[in-house]
Amino acid sequence: MLVPVLLFLVGFVLLIKGGDWFVDGSVGIAHRFHLPELLIGATIVSIGTTLPEVMVSSQAALQGNAGISYGNAIGSIICNTSLIAAITIAAKPGKVNPKSFSLPTAFFFAAAISYAIIAWTYGSFTRLMGVAYLCVFVIYMVVSTLQMKKNPELAGDAEQEDEGEAKETTLTHDLILMVVGAAAIALGANLLVNNGTLIAAALGVPDSVIGLTMVALGTSLPELITAITSLMKGHGALSLGNVIGANLFNIVLVSGMAITISPFAVPAEKTIFGGINSSLVIDIPVMLGVMAIMCIPAIVKGRLKRWQGILLLCIYAAFTVYQFVS
Repeated sequence: MLVPVLLFLVGFVLLIKGGDWFVDGSVGIAHRFHLPELLIGATIVSIGTTLPEVMVSSQAALQGNAGISYGNAIGSIICNTSLIAAITIAAKPGKVNPKSFSLPTAFFFAAAISYAIIAWTYGSFTRLMGVAYLCVFVIYMVVSTLQMKKNPELAGDAEQEDEGEAKETTLTHDLILMVVGAAAIALGANLLVNNGTLIAAALGVPDSVIGLTMVALGTSLPELITAITSLMKGHGALSLGNVIGANLFNIVLVSGMAITISPFAVPAEKTIFGGINSSLVIDIPVMLGVMAIMCIPAIVKGRLKRWQGILLLCIYAAFTVYQFVS
């Protein structure tokens, strides 16, 4: 049991550092070829912070482990919102720009509600559905980039911050960072999935629960680090925007990729109320609920309150306890 736990933790570290190296190398190359900062933030960096989830879910899908693939995507959304964003809101509530949240929020709820309807109605996802989600991802990236080019103010202070922190590096250095980062993410994902499954089996915990909690938290650590860093630098709204974007990617990119690789049914390992699938009545509603608690006030009133962050943290604590004790 000790060896799987240690390898599981090593997988965590590799995912975090691999994502960091991949993003640094990609941004360095983008700067070298004079690509717009806005485009870098909307594509390379956003995708880079979501790579751990993509690799873990894809690896699990290749191994036929639907519980990890499904739980990782939904669990990461819940973790991103009710832990990572909640910390930011509770620590430093304040005004936000509703316009910057409107597009990713609209795309998220459209994708998430369709995901929920498919899960509730059919109980499984087909390869065609996975391809459709990947197409939505491409559409969002194009629309988002065009919107930010048309309205540069929606990018907040990200451009100035990146320019201030840019470092001179060689092309070889950046390429090595990209390759090593991608390799570390792939190896970390493999260790996480394989040993997470072993730990789940040893403890008698369903794979979907491991995916919803431990794996989801581990793959969300890049977003957590980004949120804390942004908060310390006074860019709390920026970190919240990144969380919303990451949540959208978890539906259309992470789930889309996993479903396309290996279509799966909604895991029914955990039940409630005498046989009802817990994921359908707990996990998915919590996912939608925490996003609504965070996003609706931000868009309607243009500000976030400390009580929202505290409420979200309480929801995350209750959700995690429920997964392991029920």
